[in-house]
Amino acid sequence: MAAPGALQRSVVLPAGRHSASLIFLHGSGDTGQGARTWIKQILNQDMAFQHIKVIYPTAPARPYTPMKGAFSTVWFDRYKISNDCPEHIESIDSMCQGLTDLINDEIKNGIAKNRILIGGFSMGGGMAMHLAYRFHQDLAGVFALSSFLNKDSAVYQTLKKTKSILPELFQCHGTADELVLYSWGEETNKMLKSLGVSTSLHTFPNLNHELNRTEIEKLKTWILKKLPTEAAETNE
Repeated sequence: MAAPGALQRSVVLPAGRHSASLIFLHGSGDTGQGARTWIKQILNQDMAFQHIKVIYPTAPARPYTPMKGAFSTVWFDRYKISNDCPEHIESIDSMCQGLTDLINDEIKNGIAKNRILIGGFSMGGGMAMHLAYRFHQDLAGVFALSSFLNKDSAVYQTLKKTKSILPELFQCHGTADELVLYSWGEETNKMLKSLGVSTSLHTFPNLNHELNRTEIEKLKTWILKKLPTEAAETNE
């Protein structure tokens, strides 16, 4: 059972023995169940694996400045939706603690940290980059779909002082995105690459601020590359 105060989550269990975990963080104003349903509609089935548990947590509702302080399920606050303003670091760091508890739940269940992937859509991808590159550099990898980091992000400041091997980043972005501009995603990719992150950026012409089937299929292929079935499982 989740501890009191723990994040609500929607979970897709693996078909076989659980040996790896994937945490998918929804976009602003959505829920874990909402993100799972959206992907299910695109694929006509859950994003599911033989050995990987897929976890869709829900962000707690909090006042959100871009909505004039109205409550919304967001991972952190923003001063505005722009890459050219300071980060709301207090709310980001507070949520990093809640998501660390989620990672630790998986470790307590016997999953090694290098068998856990984290990522998300839009704000969820931004959150995942903060979590992995600032606090959990030993995760298996990070994915960010239609996401960005602010120009002077705390992520960049941390990586400037980091010498360790970093999780690989899988990034996707539509060129027609009018909410999170493609150039913001591209700039994030270039900055992280310059700071030692192994990155890929998959460009989707005419895709707005959304997901599509090709993108999710590419993501699934990458997930299986980063979290392959363990040798013992293939002989069962």
